[in-house]
Amino acid sequence: MFSGLSAFPLTPVTNAGFDEPGFVRILERITSAGADSIGVLGSTGSYAYLTRPQRSRIAAIAKSYAGNIPVMVCVGSVSTDEVLRLADDAQTVGADALLLPPVSYQTLREDEVFGLFETLMQHVSVPVCIYDNPGTTRFEFSDELHGRIARLPGIRSVKIPGVPSSPVDARVRVQRLKSKLPEGVTIGISGDASAATGLNAGCEVWYSVCGGLFPLTAKEITDASARGEHVRVVQLSERLQPLWGLFRKHGGSIRVMAAAAGVLGLTETDCLPRPLRPLSASDIAEIATVISELNLK
Repeated sequence: MFSGLSAFPLTPVTNAGFDEPGFVRILERITSAGADSIGVLGSTGSYAYLTRPQRSRIAAIAKSYAGNIPVMVCVGSVSTDEVLRLADDAQTVGADALLLPPVSYQTLREDEVFGLFETLMQHVSVPVCIYDNPGTTRFEFSDELHGRIARLPGIRSVKIPGVPSSPVDARVRVQRLKSKLPEGVTIGISGDASAATGLNAGCEVWYSVCGGLFPLTAKEITDASARGEHVRVVQLSERLQPLWGLFRKHGGSIRVMAAAAGVLGLTETDCLPRPLRPLSASDIAEIATVISELNLK
């Protein structure tokens, strides 16, 4: 499951709580497109805003609708004890893998992050992916720490943020990290705007926000990558520059994806957990135009 397209869906939330019908509609788009895996409760999945019972329910629904597609569940939390409880919940509902970001309030040290992963790996029986997302965790992994954690039994992938825009620099960055990882541990790119560069540089999987709502569009890119069509990968990503521009304009992907889900009629227009707020009517109109002009699907 740690290759190809890993689609990360939005978790829609309304005033009444978790929007289960909307979530199912989003999942059905992903399963119909034949994504290689589904990653629920990631950053765009709003894990940090949801209660433990909500997260367990969301993971269970994802498993029940995924069919033969493996499901990875994020178990990030500030407390190690809570991480373990979330891991128990995810395994109970049948999660095929777990995703762990080193979430913190106090700034974590490298030995503390290693200890977090070591404790989790001693507790679980499913594979784990390292979630390197300094934009939300404020923790910077070194390649040496990635390598140290990746040697723990059960670690199967590293989810990294964007790579340098230069293809040469990107390949150097990916190969430098690969040299620290044991055989069988894949590298996945998660910065959508640099996904093409990362895939061409040697990343084996795209952990994709775009794929969580527009899986056919995203899968076209990973399929081209699997065929070794590097120029085609770049061309397909370049076509999506208006979408990447919206992500930059609105400080990330979550508000754009929430608005897009509303535009598509999958969720209510306001489907973000508070304190997050929906975009303005004019911004939503711009997003609708981009979806239409790019024929995102």
